[in-house]
Amino acid sequence: MEERATVYTTVEQIASLVQGKVHGNGQQVVAAARSSNEAGPADITFLENERGLRLLQDCKAGVVVLSRGVAEKLLAEGKMSFVAVEVADPLVAFVRIVQHFQGDPEPAPAILDEMARIHPTAKLGEGCSVMAFAVIGAGTRVGHRCQIHPNVVVGRDCVLGDDVVLHPGVVLYDRTEVGSRSIIHSVAVLGADGFGYRFQGGRQVKVPQLGNVVIGEDVEIGAGTTVDRGTFQSTRIGDGTKIDNLVMIAHNVRVGRHNLIVAQAAIAGSSTTGDYVILAGQVGVADHVTIHDRVIAGARSAVHADVAAGQRVLGVPAMPEREAKRVILSMMQLPKLIKDVRALERKLGLIETNEDAQVSKDVA
Repeated sequence: MEERATVYTTVEQIASLVQGKVHGNGQQVVAAARSSNEAGPADITFLENERGLRLLQDCKAGVVVLSRGVAEKLLAEGKMSFVAVEVADPLVAFVRIVQHFQGDPEPAPAILDEMARIHPTAKLGEGCSVMAFAVIGAGTRVGHRCQIHPNVVVGRDCVLGDDVVLHPGVVLYDRTEVGSRSIIHSVAVLGADGFGYRFQGGRQVKVPQLGNVVIGEDVEIGAGTTVDRGTFQSTRIGDGTKIDNLVMIAHNVRVGRHNLIVAQAAIAGSSTTGDYVILAGQVGVADHVTIHDRVIAGARSAVHADVAAGQRVLGVPAMPEREAKRVILSMMQLPKLIKDVRALERKLGLIETNEDAQVSKDVA
């Protein structure tokens, strides 16, 4: 495979690309954009905020993208030993710079692969790509410019908006709806039966799951994530919500707009989240719980009860963050507390000392 030619660009050219201000030699040539721990003297990197200043101690980058506040701090302290590009948002700017060095990705070709199986009653919009071994079921409607990658299975009577991307191995069960510009990553499964059973006659009897899944616009769902269909209604994911890999969302759940749901989180049946909720890694939400707008649940929290808007919760069970931190600190003192209590009990003669135990043994 032929290697990509190195792209060389001056600092001034990069600054103009991201509407930045140069501090230092604007004619310095930059070879590549790299993270701070990999960048060398010919490379450009970035600091997102002041907390990243410690990274400069070992950073060898010749050019650094940083915010105005950080630039002013370094200039005032005389510690700017590199060429700087001052921007409003270093992360956004650096993303644009990396894209510049990598080159714009080629648009997916509009092609219907002969190895794909598309039911005659399915309708596809203009500019769609359906790749090898993908399957599209009867009555399904696909919007314009959608990308359906290899081994994707789209069931019957599904609806996809415009510019939807389904990565390899995605499965959409019958009647699943996905809004425009949403991205579903590999082997995510949308619309499987909810986990519903009733104990009858000495055995577990399945409750039919007759609803569907509705995904809003601009949603991103990570690899291996599952969203179950509702029992009688729709399981819904609101516009703009981003869901990480390996997340489980059960039947009848309603997730609000612009949520962030991090890896291995799980939401049990019939629970609801408001808008702008954040569930950190491995958070568990019990069934029939309502989490109101702008709640943040810290990693591994177990949310068993409703949470009021704007709260930050943590712990098992989840409680207000300050209270949870006090509990955690108290638990860290338990070994010392136990030791002190035992010493006090010995002093009061409430438990045998080692000498008392030996005397008792000798008498016996």
